[in-house]
Amino acid sequence: MHSTSVAGTRAGAAGVATTPVPLTMRPPPLLPHGPTRAGRRATALLPRATRDAPASGRGSRPAGRGSRDGASAAGRAPRRAPGSGGGGRGAGGGLPPKGRPPKSAAPKRADAEDEDEPADVDGEDAAAAAASSDGVDDLDALLNNADAVKQLRATLLAGLTAQHEAAMREEAGLGEEEGASSSAPATASAPAAPAAAAPKAPAKQPAAPTPAPAPEPVVAAAAAAAAAAASAAAAAAAAAATASESPAAAPLVVLKKDKARLFVHGNPMVYGGAVDCVIGRPPPGVGDVVVVADANRRPIGWGVFNPHSMFRVRMLALQAEEDADPRGPLAAARLDVGALLRLRLAQAAALRRSMGLPGPDTNVYRLVNSEGDRLSGLVADVLGDTVVVQVVAGWVQRYRPEVEAAIREATGLSRIVWRPAWRILAEEGLTPPPEEQVQQPAKEQQQGKAGQEEGEGEGEAEQQQAERVEVREAGLRYWASPLGQKTGFYADQRDSRAFLGRVVRAQVQQQQQQQAAAGSSSSGSSSSSGVSVLDLCCYSGGFALSAAAAGASRVVGVDSSDAAVQLAADNAQLNGLAGVASFVRADVSDYMREAVQQQGAQYDVVVLDPPKLAPDRNSLARARIKYTRLNTLAMRLVKPGGLLITCSCSGAMTQSGEFKDMVIEAARQAGRQATALREAGAAPCHCLNPAYPEGEYLTNLTLRLL
Repeated sequence: MHSTSVAGTRAGAAGVATTPVPLTMRPPPLLPHGPTRAGRRATALLPRATRDAPASGRGSRPAGRGSRDGASAAGRAPRRAPGSGGGGRGAGGGLPPKGRPPKSAAPKRADAEDEDEPADVDGEDAAAAAASSDGVDDLDALLNNADAVKQLRATLLAGLTAQHEAAMREEAGLGEEEGASSSAPATASAPAAPAAAAPKAPAKQPAAPTPAPAPEPVVAAAAAAAAAAASAAAAAAAAAATASESPAAAPLVVLKKDKARLFVHGNPMVYGGAVDCVIGRPPPGVGDVVVVADANRRPIGWGVFNPHSMFRVRMLALQAEEDADPRGPLAAARLDVGALLRLRLAQAAALRRSMGLPGPDTNVYRLVNSEGDRLSGLVADVLGDTVVVQVVAGWVQRYRPEVEAAIREATGLSRIVWRPAWRILAEEGLTPPPEEQVQQPAKEQQQGKAGQEEGEGEGEAEQQQAERVEVREAGLRYWASPLGQKTGFYADQRDSRAFLGRVVRAQVQQQQQQQAAAGSSSSGSSSSSGVSVLDLCCYSGGFALSAAAAGASRVVGVDSSDAAVQLAADNAQLNGLAGVASFVRADVSDYMREAVQQQGAQYDVVVLDPPKLAPDRNSLARARIKYTRLNTLAMRLVKPGGLLITCSCSGAMTQSGEFKDMVIEAARQAGRQATALREAGAAPCHCLNPAYPEGEYLTNLTLRLL
């Protein structure tokens, strides 16, 4: 930035001495950023703004508008010099405007605004302003394009700056020699001021000279930039149209403001209340792949959609996971359900192998645990050489071929039993085909309503006996029914069954040591050691047989299902434990009441593993009453110093934290003092997603009762 002094305008023309005026070379203020009314108006007046140079500072009025100070020889108040500022700033006198001779008319009031300013604009000025306004109208649709706006502003600013400097040089009276570097054309120079001896009567105002053509290149540049931006926008629109027709395109599910955090952190269940809108034509249906974005349209992941479910989207992959490894397998599987299933199943199988599953003594385990394995709605258990798939989400049913192919590839097992839970799938908008409209278990599992949550179901005897497979757990052999309760076997209690076996074995050894110390003549057999176990709601006899194999002298299993009792008895026979373990078909509440009435009908260990009593939070209050009643009866059947292993597979009870409170109340009603020894959940193969606590459903609590 530099300045120079000017002794006057056109020396000797006016005959009036003037004070030197500093001439400051500065660019005009930047244009407004957005397509606002003020921005359009300012842009439309660009030719005049370059002719009547604006004052410095953002928001100042252009020079020549508003108040005028100083006096000319002709009696008209000249405009302030460019860069002189307003409000009295500057060097006193002013310079006549570029391209305009002084008028002989009386000056306007100092406080008057130039409402009549358009009347001073000749036809060419009006045409230039109209052309500029038309250019702005063409640009309105492009002003939201950041690149176009940036290019346009840079072009306009460069042209206006050069023209502004040239105009200021001409107004200062610099000749061509002094201003050879100026880019302003010669036609833009100001005419000489009239002589001081001019007649007093107002002379006819001479026609204004042709305005400087400098604005035309600027408008042309703006038009060129607009055309380029329009071309780019058209190309982008064409690309978007092509992408929308490609198989990789997916509808966009936009979340409401402040609703994205839960899902960014890993919760895979996008409930309907969190969705603001769904963008896509046609609207996505059951199982369609969608991209989930926050309120600012930033993607947070992708998943499968269901317009009928309370969970509108089940997330399958997070954007953060893909960004962490852009060339990794997860990024390669983006928006491809089949590829993602193969990847997730391979990861799930590898995780189980790291746990020793399958192993020489155990070949029954959970392969896929829904949200825990990032495949919400899909549950798969391995039963020996068979995989039982439980379907509780519409997308799993839709992609059945891909699911089965991924399971075969990950496990090498070809025998798959497909078990859709149609009562739940009905809420997902699906209906069973005619060939699958068969009688469902009386107490079908309630998985899926509140996420991955285990349940009970009492299957029909014909279904459970129709086909059996042999499995192994901790060296014990079991018949499992793929069409029975759950997926045919309760692999989630594997660790708790092993714990029971260790406890019984320790008690047997302790009794033997006590008898030996007392000099007893007992042979020390398991029958004489006297460890007794009661297994309530025994199903296939897992707890009962684990206790019998550990050396218990007497084991009784109780279940209300004929098929379950028969299955447990067959398992006892399979392991040579039929002489130790017996099984009774009865309602467990009735059985315990009768046992309490009998004197001495108590056990060293009582196991209570009832079916799901609270399928949802709405039934939690009633379920707590039932749990309390059952546990009170069970505690009365435990010998002093004995153990109660009590369980709940109701996710609502486990997640509410009320299970321990219920146990305390039951102990009070039973008149017993309880000491907590162990609290456990499902076996590790039932992995959980920490961001989805609703996936935790099983509570196993071991108490010592006095």
